[in-house]
Amino acid sequence: MRFGIFGGPSRNERSDADAYHEFVEMVVEAEDAGFFGVYLVEHHFTGRGQLSSSLILLSHLAARTSTIRLGAAVVVVPWHNPLMIAEQAGVIDVLSKGRLDLGLGRGYRDYEFRGFGIDIDSAQDRLDEAVAVIRRAWKDETRFSFEGKYWHFDDVTVEPRPVQQPHPPLWMGAGSPESIARAAREGWKLYLDQVGTIDLSIERTKIYRETREAMGAPYSPRDVILTRSLRVARSSADREGLVERQMDSLRMLAESTRPPSEGGRNLFYSAPEARRETVEAASIIGTPDECIERLKRLEAGGVEQVAFYGATAEELRFFQREVMPAFK
Repeated sequence: MRFGIFGGPSRNERSDADAYHEFVEMVVEAEDAGFFGVYLVEHHFTGRGQLSSSLILLSHLAARTSTIRLGAAVVVVPWHNPLMIAEQAGVIDVLSKGRLDLGLGRGYRDYEFRGFGIDIDSAQDRLDEAVAVIRRAWKDETRFSFEGKYWHFDDVTVEPRPVQQPHPPLWMGAGSPESIARAAREGWKLYLDQVGTIDLSIERTKIYRETREAMGAPYSPRDVILTRSLRVARSSADREGLVERQMDSLRMLAESTRPPSEGGRNLFYSAPEARRETVEAASIIGTPDECIERLKRLEAGGVEQVAFYGATAEELRFFQREVMPAFK
């Protein structure tokens, strides 16, 4: 099993500048500590300082690191020109010497679509069309044209060519059995969410693996990344405080998904009355021994990559000292 970082800078009560610079230094330190990748989200209009330009930050991280994988989790495609995504991804892959993992998604926050003036009901169609453009752009070096419902391109080519050929690995976030099976059939690698229980995450990984194997397609445990909150207690007495902290994090995620003006309630991050159960069932939380036990359960179920969100640099250092040696 190996471990990564998920999310992005978190402003909390700091300035945006401090949050971004501290996050970059944390990633540099995490690379030295043996973390395998950093996977950045994209969000807009929250008022909470969430990361809005993942590809720009990944480009900066490419210059500051040398081995860690650099992932988008995900670029919300309906808000972007697909040729620009392909070009910018190519630049990052070149500058990082082939370390980009490109996650592409449809988006799900209503108010972000309203902010950009895009109908959320068109999101899936926009994603499918844009992915067709991106795949065509990377198919070969010849010029091409494209005529779709949302995009029209005439006599274009994408530069630079990525180092990873035919293109950087493409990742998709999925949760339902149908969407996981579709991702497997279409050759996507898979991000799994942070709030599914351990047993559910193992079952989802199994669906993906069995779909690939049924097709006769190659499968590796490194085709799946599970995102989890990380709350390692220094003692059993500290545990309750971490549970409360994670419950507050779920509340903030729900409010960021659906702002307070709309009730701040999104059941994906669990209803308020169920937040404690969600924390206990899904998080990597507790003493080092408890965290090791939870991660060993995932490992035994075929999950070999876990990317953590919400951890500070000091918490990652503690995790490195007290938990990571159990997985050497």
